[in-house]
Amino acid sequence: MDSMPINWEALDALIIDFAKSENLVEDSFSSSSPPSSPSPSSSSISSSSYHSRLIIRQIRRSLEAGDIDAAIDLLRSHAPFILDDHRLLFRLQKQRFIELLRRGSVEARDSAIKCLRTALAPCALDAYPEAYEEFKHVLLAFIYDKDDQASPVASEWSERRRLDIAGLVSTVLRAHLNAYDPVFSMTLIYLISIHKGFCLRQGISSPISDLTQRLLLEERDPPATPQDSLSEAPPFDEVDIQALAHAVELTRQGAVDSLRFAKGDLFQAFQNEICRMRVDVTKLDELVREYCVYRGIVDAVSGIESPSKSLKVDQSVAGYSLSRDSSHELDFGASKTSDGEVSISNDHGRGSPEKNSDVASMQGIEVEVRYASDSTSNHEDCSTSGSHQPENLRVPQRSRTNVSAERSKRKRWRGRQDDLEFIPGVSCNQISKGISTHSLTFASKEKQASECLVVDANNVEDKYEIVLGMKELASKGMAAEVVEEVNAMDPNFFGQNPLLLFQLKQVEFLKLVSSGDCSSALRVACSHLGPLAASDPALLKSLKETLLALLQPDEDALRKGFPLHALATSLQVAIGRRLGIDEPQLMKIMRATLHTHNEWFKLQMCKDHFESLLRIDSLKEVNMPSLAAAATSKSNADSCSNGSSQVTISSSTRMVEDGSSLSQVSSRDVVCDENAILKVMEFLALPRADAIHLLGQYNGNAETVIQQIFA
Repeated sequence: MDSMPINWEALDALIIDFAKSENLVEDSFSSSSPPSSPSPSSSSISSSSYHSRLIIRQIRRSLEAGDIDAAIDLLRSHAPFILDDHRLLFRLQKQRFIELLRRGSVEARDSAIKCLRTALAPCALDAYPEAYEEFKHVLLAFIYDKDDQASPVASEWSERRRLDIAGLVSTVLRAHLNAYDPVFSMTLIYLISIHKGFCLRQGISSPISDLTQRLLLEERDPPATPQDSLSEAPPFDEVDIQALAHAVELTRQGAVDSLRFAKGDLFQAFQNEICRMRVDVTKLDELVREYCVYRGIVDAVSGIESPSKSLKVDQSVAGYSLSRDSSHELDFGASKTSDGEVSISNDHGRGSPEKNSDVASMQGIEVEVRYASDSTSNHEDCSTSGSHQPENLRVPQRSRTNVSAERSKRKRWRGRQDDLEFIPGVSCNQISKGISTHSLTFASKEKQASECLVVDANNVEDKYEIVLGMKELASKGMAAEVVEEVNAMDPNFFGQNPLLLFQLKQVEFLKLVSSGDCSSALRVACSHLGPLAASDPALLKSLKETLLALLQPDEDALRKGFPLHALATSLQVAIGRRLGIDEPQLMKIMRATLHTHNEWFKLQMCKDHFESLLRIDSLKEVNMPSLAAAATSKSNADSCSNGSSQVTISSSTRMVEDGSSLSQVSSRDVVCDENAILKVMEFLALPRADAIHLLGQYNGNAETVIQQIFA
């Protein structure tokens, strides 16, 4: 499954959008630009959708905790229309009645009786036809104890009811407030759902099952039911019904009800259903943060530390005087030393001041601050088998200005601080009056200038800087510089990765040809490309096409058609593994799920209706012509694209050889009419692939298939 080419730049964009939408990151700041507290009115992350999602989460937590009064108060303040729906109001009041009885006190019992008389009984009269019977049934809770599992109202006492009502209210609120999850979250849920279904159907084991089981939860929120007035809506297109039903695993009637609730809007119905599926948010954030650090989106210092080690300045700092001697070191977390100075320390911080120090300016006072990151000796060995990690790596030092510029573009991981948003008067960035938030700034402490930067191979931050530096150079097409720095770091690297060296030398060759320096380009070809192709005959064709660039130099070849970002990512993964840094788990998930998405819709013999909505099509848009074809002609690029598509076909064939049964083989010889496929799917309640398989056996005749099944 790892042969699936992926547009990692498109995934980066989705991840950044997700992190911003969920307020997980904030812009980095430097000594020349003091930070400001996040402002809901000035930032896109504090959009109305984000605020609505926070409200929904707060209401959900209240309902799951059994605090129905708090949930109703929040609904009254932020979504009063929910309380106008007597069906939902009845369920809320019924749960409120149960929760009052659950308390067990005399006062709570009196409150339950009052709730019964003033709220629950009136709602039961016009909520829905079965409501009055449910009302009479719940009265039995007065008689039967909550711990009696054999009682007729055991289900009413069950705390599962809390989860059900919380899920139902959340579903309705999401649709009415248009507060859907960010696109990446929905995309990941959808891809994992398809992946699990495909593996189950084909009888193959998933290489990412341990991740998907922890990430995508089994339970779903209850579906929202359409208003009775919508039951007279005109029939929906059967194509839409079947597309929705099979995309999110609904019955046909469930898909019809979902479309009714969405007033016929297929994409809104799809989003409603996808957001009913639940993920482990903590695990999702962990995967996103790991990916962001690896890709250089989030600063490694803020990204690799655990939430408990996040930068915090305790309010107890207020009133203490700070030393003007810059040699004093402050750990994070405030305490007062015996000589009256302030020590800001983190209980978990064991960082070496020589390696993990920044300079902070607090109201004009220079103090040295240590990041709360583990020291070298406390880092776990994250090496993989076969990875080579010299004790010290000597890497030619790039311009410190460039390094600082790259780091300044990265964001700081903020994490979820939803609860603080709902505490009046408390800001998650608030610091006591003694030290202003705006006066606390950070700037990287520069190392002593030298020709070479000596890097500790066991220091995670140094490893990330090496890998990200190489990736940055490669993405800019600076192939010669990449080769030079990699060889300086590890002379054996390209000996074990000759294909990467070949590709980098192709880039160097094409750049020289584009600049008009054909003599230097030929020297590169003779010194490197030729010997590499001689040792690997599979590279000869690519070498020939590369040399054709001499006939038709194109200054824009690299910019237009060359997959520099794909090469940069391949280089990043290889160097990372060499240094003992595994690629992020999210990359493994995306490779596997996008591959099975391809294979699934081959079985369905149709296009995914929702891949554009979820940006899946952009994730698959990888410009993968051969490197030389990018510099010659579009026709050659097209032929190479066909070659890359053969990879997918061969992987499909390999799966068949492994024992899975692709039922489309016999049906490909028969052209099936779309209406016939839909008819068999509808009448027999079959998946699309099974309907196609049956039609293939009966010459595409839907009536014959149905007659044979019922004969």
